[in-house]
Amino acid sequence: MPSPVSDLAALQTRLGYTFRDENLLRLALTHPSVAHEQGVPVEQNQRLEFLGDAVLQLGLTRELYEKFPAFNEGPLTKARAKLVNRRTLAVHGRALGLGANLILSRGEELHGGRERPSALADAYEALVGAIFLDGGFDAAREFILREFAAAFGGLSVIPILENPKGELQEFLQARSTEAPQYHVVSSSGPDHDRIFECTVHHADMELARGSGKSKKAAESEAALAALKKLREQPVVQATELSSPYPGTAR
Repeated sequence: MPSPVSDLAALQTRLGYTFRDENLLRLALTHPSVAHEQGVPVEQNQRLEFLGDAVLQLGLTRELYEKFPAFNEGPLTKARAKLVNRRTLAVHGRALGLGANLILSRGEELHGGRERPSALADAYEALVGAIFLDGGFDAAREFILREFAAAFGGLSVIPILENPKGELQEFLQARSTEAPQYHVVSSSGPDHDRIFECTVHHADMELARGSGKSKKAAESEAALAALKKLREQPVVQATELSSPYPGTAR
């Protein structure tokens, strides 16, 4: 059943955008399982998702283009990939409370569809597409930049590391001769589109986690996360001298 108008009003307050055509918002929230369950043609959010993906990419690309005029395509593409991926979009969708407003089939509801990361990410992209159709690119861009303001605020430099695993090892060698160890902790998704999650450890301590479409990509993401975490740690205190990581209790 469609979400009550009151629920959609609350959602639009969280979005910071009021739809002229509320049917577009409902469509963005309609999961494909509804059509599968009814067995008849029913409009659902996949077309809006396709559109929203392009609008989201354009909005973020334009901001990166303007924010970093000295960088070329390669670094800008890497920066954009760090800002927006399926997991990030699911986090944004969850933060907006999209799950509670999704229009799902009975089966999808019973199997936890409201919290499924793929459903949240898809709905988020569809939502961007719906805002674009309802209010134009300026409205969509305003929403995108508001949503990603914190990420852009933390992106003071373009990520240009070509070998994060090597850089992490060099960073750790200043403290210990022990090399970092990587472990695949999970994999999910179909064979043609698997997602691997990996941890990186040093001195019997987990430093960070990363995910990617291959073990190598997951390890690289874990190394990047570990580097960021280690570089942000505070100066070591006298009570922490026994720890190889400043600001980290053993």
